[in-house]
Amino acid sequence: MCGIVGYIGTQAASGILLEGLRKLEYRGYDSAGIATVWEGKLDRVRAKGKLQNLQEKLEGMENPAQVGIGHTRWATHGKPEEYNAHPHADTDDRLAVVQTASLKTTVNCVKNSKPKATSFILIRIPKLFPT
Repeated sequence: MCGIVGYIGTQAASGILLEGLRKLEYRGYDSAGIATVWEGKLDRVRAKGKLQNLQEKLEGMENPAQVGIGHTRWATHGKPEEYNAHPHADTDDRLAVVQTASLKTTVNCVKNSKPKATSFILIRIPKLFPT
């Protein structure tokens, strides 16, 4: 089952997001990732397998971003591979998306949102934001 965690605050987000994802491990997953925004730049780190793999990728990275999202994925569509791990991004790396619903529905939400920010993060949970 997928899990989503977010953080907006005064501390570096990456470690806080990773710890939030650890609290969701009991739900089961096959990949995980985080996305953060710092000074208008979107940064994503994703990994196949356990959170330890994501943690190893994050070690040694200097990322002071104080805003971000994290996601654990349970493959119901597509192979459990890093390229299928969330967060996904647009081709310009301005938008990061995590979702617990079909991508088709989420894409429609993005198309209709007409974002004005240079980089932003969209979280769509169908029970909270039905289309």
